[in-house]
Amino acid sequence: MSISSTRPAKITQVLPDSIAAEIGFEPGDAIVSINGTKPRDLIDYQFLCADEFLELEACDRRGVVHHIEIEKDYDEDLGLEFETALFDGLIQCNNRCPFCFIDQQPPGKRKSLYFKDDDYRLSFLYGSYLTLTNLSEKEWQRIESMRLSPLYVSVHATEPEVRTRLLKNPRAGKLLEQLQWFQERRLQIHAQVVVCPGINDGIHLEQTLLDLARFHYGETPTVASVAVVPVGLTRFRPTEDELIPVTPEKAREVIAQVQELQQKFQQNYDSTVAWLADEWFLIAGVDLPPESHYEDYPQIGNGVGSIQLFIREFAETIADYNCDRISPPRRFSWVVGNAVEHAFQSLVQQLNQIAGLTIELQAINSDYWGQEITVTGLLTGEDLVAKLSGKDLGDGILLPTVMLKHGESCFLDDLTVEMVQEQLGVPIFPVDGITGLLDTALLDFLE
Repeated sequence: MSISSTRPAKITQVLPDSIAAEIGFEPGDAIVSINGTKPRDLIDYQFLCADEFLELEACDRRGVVHHIEIEKDYDEDLGLEFETALFDGLIQCNNRCPFCFIDQQPPGKRKSLYFKDDDYRLSFLYGSYLTLTNLSEKEWQRIESMRLSPLYVSVHATEPEVRTRLLKNPRAGKLLEQLQWFQERRLQIHAQVVVCPGINDGIHLEQTLLDLARFHYGETPTVASVAVVPVGLTRFRPTEDELIPVTPEKAREVIAQVQELQQKFQQNYDSTVAWLADEWFLIAGVDLPPESHYEDYPQIGNGVGSIQLFIREFAETIADYNCDRISPPRRFSWVVGNAVEHAFQSLVQQLNQIAGLTIELQAINSDYWGQEITVTGLLTGEDLVAKLSGKDLGDGILLPTVMLKHGESCFLDDLTVEMVQEQLGVPIFPVDGITGLLDTALLDFLE
């Protein structure tokens, strides 16, 4: 674990018409303390700022310290956004999981790609997964006292020897004791199981799901949901690891195994409890479950039901545009990972029913990562150049922003949109979600 001393919380944005804007805060200023307490992170900041009376110690961009008194409504937000959610540094991961994506990357890329966090605060705030192996007693006490729930936990296996083998950490075998701790305090987790063939599949996967399901009962089930995810491997993974890729045959085997358990869970708990990530069905080459299967999408962050949800939201959103013709005619190439090629054909057909609009789906895999089947978010600039060079890409490329670093134009391989655009010789339009896609394809050309 690595936590540095608490630093002032540097402000990156002041929301218009907010309390902070009225006071005169500017980007580059920083919050030092609130009511005499230095916030460790965004959780502390939000908790401390809920009071009606605040005494702030702030430091402006020039280094001048200011003491500010604020009277406001209870829970009213100040309107500040910060450089990071963690003001005292990141709790780093001390596991050595062979399937960790951080360790399956080439060297020499931007530093942020190699940060291995195991931080419960990021789990609570943003739904990132942690293993619970890196928590000190002080952090356990904070989770309890501040009711930081739900957390998102990478389980992988409940049998101590199997989980220890996977995480390569002797503390990994305490998972069932930790779930009991959550249960006694009426705190919740969402669980993730990354299936590694030959290690935690078969009877071990069955045992894991049965163990986790036993914590799914009552008004506040300790284990709120479970995602079963196939291990993802790249050509950069260490050569000495013991991992093997998921084959279509293995995918069909896991689907059948989990679906049999799902039926039992429905009978016992009136919930599916454990869901299969969409990737299983894509690898197996079989149809996805219907949208109704996913209940309230508790594991959407793991790609559980994300395709069916996207298809539904696409249909709802495109109906709002009420568009049957654009002018002048336009032709775009929509780049996606080949994992969704079949599922997205119906969406392309809907778009191409609009007179004057032609959308061609460019569904590609990633040779950069060495994957035959690739989700959209893992495509790199190098993949686009290799797969699309020499093609007639029409009036431009519709590029989902999930391929890019958040808020920037950088791919996972550090190429930028501008670099790729120059090499392909065609405009690239980053599109954020369904609305971004439709706005770019339609709005400027409606008749």
